[in-house]
Amino acid sequence: MPKKSRSSTVFVCEVCGEEYIQWQGRCNNCNNWNTLKEFKVAPVVAERGGGYSGETASAPISLAAITGQAESRTLSGFAELDRVLGGGIVAGSVILLGGDPGIGKSTLLLQVVERMGSVSKNQILYISGEESPEQIKLRAERLGATASEVQILAATNIDHITAVVEQLKPALVIVDSIQTMYDPQFPSTPGSIVQVRECAVRIQHLAKRLGVPMVLVGHITKEGTVAGPRTLEHLVDVVLYLEGEPQQQLRILRAVKNRFGDVTETGIFAMEGKGLVEVDNPGSFLLAERVQVPGSVLSAVIEGTRPMLIEVQALTTKSVFGYPRRTASGFDPNRLNLLLAVLERRAHIDLSSHDVFVNIVGGLKVKDPAVDAAVCVALASAFKDKVLAENLCVIGEVGLAGEVRQVQQQERRAKEIKALGYVLPPKEKSLAGMLSKLLAGRS
Repeated sequence: MPKKSRSSTVFVCEVCGEEYIQWQGRCNNCNNWNTLKEFKVAPVVAERGGGYSGETASAPISLAAITGQAESRTLSGFAELDRVLGGGIVAGSVILLGGDPGIGKSTLLLQVVERMGSVSKNQILYISGEESPEQIKLRAERLGATASEVQILAATNIDHITAVVEQLKPALVIVDSIQTMYDPQFPSTPGSIVQVRECAVRIQHLAKRLGVPMVLVGHITKEGTVAGPRTLEHLVDVVLYLEGEPQQQLRILRAVKNRFGDVTETGIFAMEGKGLVEVDNPGSFLLAERVQVPGSVLSAVIEGTRPMLIEVQALTTKSVFGYPRRTASGFDPNRLNLLLAVLERRAHIDLSSHDVFVNIVGGLKVKDPAVDAAVCVALASAFKDKVLAENLCVIGEVGLAGEVRQVQQQERRAKEIKALGYVLPPKEKSLAGMLSKLLAGRS
């Protein structure tokens, strides 16, 4: 006989999701004050020996005796998305897609269901908790998505959603968004930590039991992470982030967790009038409108497993205030301050009385240390008001001693630079020596 558990009260931190059996002023996990909220836990039925997906209890088995099975994958219709996922969407997987508001999450998913529905002819369920079917229809017409296999369901009750999915058994389910779903068994508002966690658990169990892949759209906090408890990212199989600036065309899809593939892969898209378009050669796309002026230099970064050329721009002006400004767009401001100190101490370029501005063209956010040398060269070029060679591309990590170090996958970067018609400067171990050779005799 199944044993029923008694209902109880728990206190849940609304920041990190940690649970406590009694109220206290500060959460011991995240150290935030007055974040514990009271929730009534509904009675649950615990099946003896049952698993998370309802399977019967089984005996332990040795790892060597387990026979591997090939993963069943379905192509999404976007080669860039399939690259990030590791080759396609795995049956029964749960994918969490996050990104800033208006970045293109819903647009990407609507295009995916359109392409998958047109090719496979299987039903695909798009569950919307934020938009009405009429609003989705308007966006679909703008994107040219007219596949009849796409079924739209405007619902937020997880019980109703579960019943519909079990009845249709679609090839793919999109939940937009997980923060709007709610479980009637838990008396709290949609979007709360308890609701997000419990609804995600229900969806995970449903996906594993039916073998239906599901994509959850997640809101982003001001820190840039998916809103809700941290357990949400642990429950899913894949966590994707769609990044970019809303005012820019370029969008980058990254994987920060992937149980079925490599997390180093990235997908490159461009936002056009008809939705997101794949960018096969991001280097040419970013450099299409380049203007040769002082402070402009090219560099090569590694996005996933492929090199990509970017443009680094720098501008220096005489400061009119006592404290000079240091502004960086797409580059770490702390790293910029470090490079400015190296320039002053090792290369004798004093920018202590100048405002400094550094920009990575295209709205990219670069963390690759291979851009260090390019930033230093761009700053020196802007400060000296000298134009660099148009086909010059600079890569290298700059150390505190003023040395220029080799970077990871240097040969792959150099091959891509040569293939696109650009050249690397002569090898130089010191930053001062590099700057003196690149800026000599130029104006």
